[in-house]
Amino acid sequence: MRTVRTSPHIHGSLRTDKAMLFVIAALLPSCIWGVWAFGLRALLVLIVSVASAMLVEYLLGLVSKEFTLKDYSAAVTGLLVGMNMPPEIPLYIPVIASAFAIAVVKWTFGGLGCNWMNPALAGRVFVFFSFTSQMSSFTLPRWMAVDALSSATPLSAMKTAITGGAAGRSAELLSSTIPTTELADSISSALGISPYAVDAFFGNVGGCIGEVSALLLLVGGIFLIAAKIITWRIPVVYIGSFALLSWVFGGIPYGLGAFHGEILVPIFSGGLMLGAFFMATDWVTTPTTPKGEIIFALGCGFFTFLIRYFGSLPEGVSLAIIMMNIITPTIDRFIRVKPFGYVRKPKKEAKA
Repeated sequence: MRTVRTSPHIHGSLRTDKAMLFVIAALLPSCIWGVWAFGLRALLVLIVSVASAMLVEYLLGLVSKEFTLKDYSAAVTGLLVGMNMPPEIPLYIPVIASAFAIAVVKWTFGGLGCNWMNPALAGRVFVFFSFTSQMSSFTLPRWMAVDALSSATPLSAMKTAITGGAAGRSAELLSSTIPTTELADSISSALGISPYAVDAFFGNVGGCIGEVSALLLLVGGIFLIAAKIITWRIPVVYIGSFALLSWVFGGIPYGLGAFHGEILVPIFSGGLMLGAFFMATDWVTTPTTPKGEIIFALGCGFFTFLIRYFGSLPEGVSLAIIMMNIITPTIDRFIRVKPFGYVRKPKKEAKA
């Protein structure tokens, strides 16, 4: 007979390896679309990224005698690194990003559960600032143009409108640099929304391999919420706060004034959907309380908006999430849950 002395006792059937497999399953539709859109070169980038992450994990496991390949966390990190790479990136760059993510960010701080920032994001930011030109050269989907190479994405064109003195003419600049599909033009005419938002939603734009189809990322994110791998709070508050700030203040840099900012194009473009559902929700680097998650998500939305609209970079998702990863311990310190069984003692009446 076993005597258990403390309580409460909660048993969960969800293991780390099972959770990671759920994440991989949720990411696969976006990966498949990226390979379909950009060709087998995109598949090679994904394979190299995952293989590099798992190899570094294995080698460090040999040194530490802790073999953690079976929890699939390294595979998820490598897959996210590959999804954040342009399709035509030189293969040594995702190798460096995956190695940095596993060796420096994950293992240096004690392995899974001890890292203070999301490893995949750290790997991407490291190679972005080390190889900025290669990380900023994107490819259009194969069916978009005869000459598929183009550095223009909706976000980069919008940033050019601000920095190049074309404020107020961002739509004109988009139309001159980025082609649209017939489907997007038809939906745009029927609903009165931007065709670039339609193409970004379905995945007919240039960008990184795993971030171009907002629709498939949304499907994968809803799957993770339904499976209770992540909660709705971080992605919904993150995207919602960013959308609100974009609408209220996003028109100011373009000379349009407040409450005239574009909403759908910034939401569906770039890495917002991928970051909100799959990287900002990392168990290890996000707050442990519901209130903390909301504060964390609000910070992500604010910093993403600030960098995209008023910073020098067209994209701000990775940096925004990393900055909030740094603040997470402070959030957990001040936002605490009531201890189980705690009863507030009545205040003593003041003596007359």
